Amino acid sequence: MIPKPAKGLSAPTVVTAHINADFDALAAMIAASKLYPDATLIFPGSQEKNLRNFFIQSATYLFNFKTFKDIDPDSVRTLVLVDTRQRSRVSHVAPLLERPGVEVHLYDHHPDTEEDVPGQVSVVRPWGSTTTILTHLIRERGLSLTPDEATFLALGIYEDTGSFTFTSTVEEDFQAGAWLKSQGMDMATLSELLTRELSAEQITIMSALIESAATYDINGVEVVVAQTAMDNYVGDFALLAHKLMDMQNIRVLFALALMKDRVHLVARSRTADVDVGRICASLGGGGHAYAASASLKDKTLTQAREDLFGLLYSQVNPQILAASLMSAPAKTVREDQTLAQADEVMTHFGLKAVPVLDAGDGQCVGILEHDIVDKAVKHGLGGSQAGEYMVHGALCVAPATELYRITEIILNQRQRLVPVVENGKVAGVVTRTDLINVLVREPARIPETVGAGRRGERSMAGHLRDRLPKGLLALLKRAGSLAKSMGYEAYVVGGFVRDLILGRPNLDLDLVVEGDGILFAEAMARELGGRVKSHHKFQTAAVLLHDGNRVDVATARLEYYEYPAALPTVELSSIKMDLYRRDFTINALAIHLSPERFGRLVDFFDAQRDLKDRMIRVLHSLSFVEDPTRILRAIRFEQRFHFKIGAQTERLIRNAIANQFVHKLSGPRVFHEMRHIMEDDRPLASIRRMDELKLLAAIHPDLALDPRKDEVLAEAERVITWYALLYVEPKPEVWRIYFLGLCAGMEDDQVQGVARRLGFSKHLEESFLALRHSIRNTAQQIFEWDYRRGLHSELYFLLKDLPLEGVLYLMARNPKETVQRSISLFLTTLRTLRVELAGADLKAMGLPPGPRYAQILRAVTAAMLDGKATCRAEQMALAKRMAEKDMGLEWMPGAAPTP
Repeated sequence: MIPKPAKGLSAPTVVTAHINADFDALAAMIAASKLYPDATLIFPGSQEKNLRNFFIQSATYLFNFKTFKDIDPDSVRTLVLVDTRQRSRVSHVAPLLERPGVEVHLYDHHPDTEEDVPGQVSVVRPWGSTTTILTHLIRERGLSLTPDEATFLALGIYEDTGSFTFTSTVEEDFQAGAWLKSQGMDMATLSELLTRELSAEQITIMSALIESAATYDINGVEVVVAQTAMDNYVGDFALLAHKLMDMQNIRVLFALALMKDRVHLVARSRTADVDVGRICASLGGGGHAYAASASLKDKTLTQAREDLFGLLYSQVNPQILAASLMSAPAKTVREDQTLAQADEVMTHFGLKAVPVLDAGDGQCVGILEHDIVDKAVKHGLGGSQAGEYMVHGALCVAPATELYRITEIILNQRQRLVPVVENGKVAGVVTRTDLINVLVREPARIPETVGAGRRGERSMAGHLRDRLPKGLLALLKRAGSLAKSMGYEAYVVGGFVRDLILGRPNLDLDLVVEGDGILFAEAMARELGGRVKSHHKFQTAAVLLHDGNRVDVATARLEYYEYPAALPTVELSSIKMDLYRRDFTINALAIHLSPERFGRLVDFFDAQRDLKDRMIRVLHSLSFVEDPTRILRAIRFEQRFHFKIGAQTERLIRNAIANQFVHKLSGPRVFHEMRHIMEDDRPLASIRRMDELKLLAAIHPDLALDPRKDEVLAEAERVITWYALLYVEPKPEVWRIYFLGLCAGMEDDQVQGVARRLGFSKHLEESFLALRHSIRNTAQQIFEWDYRRGLHSELYFLLKDLPLEGVLYLMARNPKETVQRSISLFLTTLRTLRVELAGADLKAMGLPPGPRYAQILRAVTAAMLDGKATCRAEQMALAKRMAEKDMGLEWMPGAAPTP
């Protein structure tokens, strides 16, 4: 009897990659096994020598790898393909693709092709490696890795990103690498596996490639083609091509190698004009626009070259240069022309922006935008010079500049137009409209690396999970789900997002809703429990939750200002316009809260770059004209974060101050911002910066610093810091101390003038003046007390009724060390001591209640402070003598007198 052939291994879920697998394919298979823990891994084979040896020596011992013939095809229910979707590249599992009932799950980072396999699950992202995609999924599901697994996965990422140096590398690749390091990734193993010294044979091939390399002008694009031939297969030919590009600084390379019966083609491109993926796909291969390969069977090198050149001349886009794209002659304005004159020019010709020329040599010094000019004229600034409100440091190009650079300036740098300069003069301009017309006709010319929208959006889900309390994270997720159920989009915005990126604690939630913010706030209060305070005029609301949390909700809105320093008028708008109304780029950030995009960062204005560069930058040139309080906020943020106000932004600040827009602000608005500064992290640095910019004098001339004020403020900051380190109660209102310093040396009428400019209430003005008087009187008494070396009790009674802010300021303004030590003694010791008897004890002695109680308690307190009645028994005895003999403190020589 002939035995039936044994069935293969049951494998309900199979994971595999493309034939001729590389490290990314292998690593992606291992990563997929974490998401499909019961899966069988089918290794497709590889021609790469390094990979084959590595697989044989390591992977087979650690992971459940099989061959297709080892499994029972009838048992397969799910086929997982990683690092490819092309049917021709998974021929080793082709029977499974034809079987009914087999679900196909796809994970890939390559571009779409016409032969892509359809899948029930498809996760495709244009990242540096497929392993990166799977690593993020593993992390999001809360899974962990062994050190071996982390090292295997890292190998795939490092290989496909060129150790994070290839242009295809994205932020997510770095994030994945960092997380793998936290999981125990072994750097030494990685280094050993990735370091490839060229063999003698490979050096010979490299020499042949260099010798044969020829440069061709294909439709205006320089393309290098190199070739070689050998009798047998040599591994790592792609590595040789990559090294050749680096050595010769080549932008586009096609390297051909005849090995046995095949011509292997490796292609690399560093320009959007040559899509090597599309060219290699036409030859039966595939890859990305910037890195691809193909294998041509039964062709000679000559035939392969002919096929390649035919594709090159038909598919390489001709170069578009600035000279052919620009509008000429350019309409310009000089920097010394008025805004009214510039407005007339731009209105007459229908221009949205114009280059601004130096009044002397005519060179381009900036760009002036019409919407800024139009607003400035409406604000009464028509007589101001164009140079004051232009965008400085405009990027210019030469006539021979390629389209890619122009695209990068307009899309990434957000420059409205690009001046084309020849021989130092503006010959023409390329406008945003000119560029759009080209890209609409030929969208393939948009490079993957260009486009701030794509670059700005990245996942912050990990930051939210790692840095927020669980309750707050849950609240944000519920807010996103609630918004979706109402047909809205919700975002958390502003300083919360900024500080999340900076790693600073900030739990103040500001939500913006694309929809009715007040209706959303009311629904949120009903769902989470709480109450709502609404402000219909501004379309905002505050949700006060029962657990004590507060959530501020705003309708996505655009604000405009009817005149300089006015309060804003509000109109409904989108999230982009809502962010544009904010003060600085670093505060114009948002994070999606909707479930399908939860944690995605929205950055329209390059805020991430400014955070990295530690820069404070406004969003538009009239920012400080429309709201001069932003000047104080710029200074506060600059000092708090140790940032630097950008040069353009500082020029706009100085211009707004010089044009007296600060004078138009109401006193309470100025005082509100000044108080924030004096209560922030670095008040003195901020005050000095205000003085440097002449802002203090603009608020009120008497506030300007002089050497004496600066000295007092510096000592006040030292004293405040010292007191804070005591960690004692009560806490002072530090703004009062700094304000006392700013008013040092003033007469009362000057202080009243400052107080009224800042909108002090009558009560606040009177209490501040009374505090100054008390400090002045106490200072004289303490000076006399110190001179005659008075008792501790006298010091105590001198200082005990002076507000804490007055005591600290008194300590700061008195340069005498003995006085400072005495005030320190009062703050740290004397004021905390208490006598051990009370009014009830005096009543028990038979003394009727009355003014005598206060006299006796004061005398006992003095005796305790001076060491003459340190315990309750001594204090009771003293009190009894005083009650019986009606004596005061005259018995105690030099003691504080009875009032």
